Amino acid sequence: MQPFQIIFNPTSAAELSKLPKDLQLQVLGQFRGLPEELRREEGSFGHLARGGRTLTRYRLGDYRVYFERHPLGVVVHRILSRNTLKDFLYRSSLPTGEDEQLQDNPKFWDLIEAAKSTR
Repeated sequence: MQPFQIIFNPTSAAELSKLPKDLQLQVLGQFRGLPEELRREEGSFGHLARGGRTLTRYRLGDYRVYFERHPLGVVVHRILSRNTLKDFLYRSSLPTGEDEQLQDNPKFWDLIEAAKSTR
């Protein structure tokens, strides 16, 4: 079996560090068993696709973790609270948080891309 890495970009690492320690452990624990679920292309994850790129989303209580596959495992782009997401959707004039609405919103993808360039 190949090693499986969870890679946090600078933005998602900062978001993770702001969470309470028990929630940080819970986030990391959610990645247990993830390689098998991703290989099956099923499970409790949402998928957002745009321009040939696919993000995977899973819910953890009031938080949403957005990540994508990487040859070594996964890259975590954002860890957003439900309130942050509701605020984003409100400012973007979208109804409540459906994956399809986020998927079609260029501002959401800008939010993801901005996480890559933050240092």
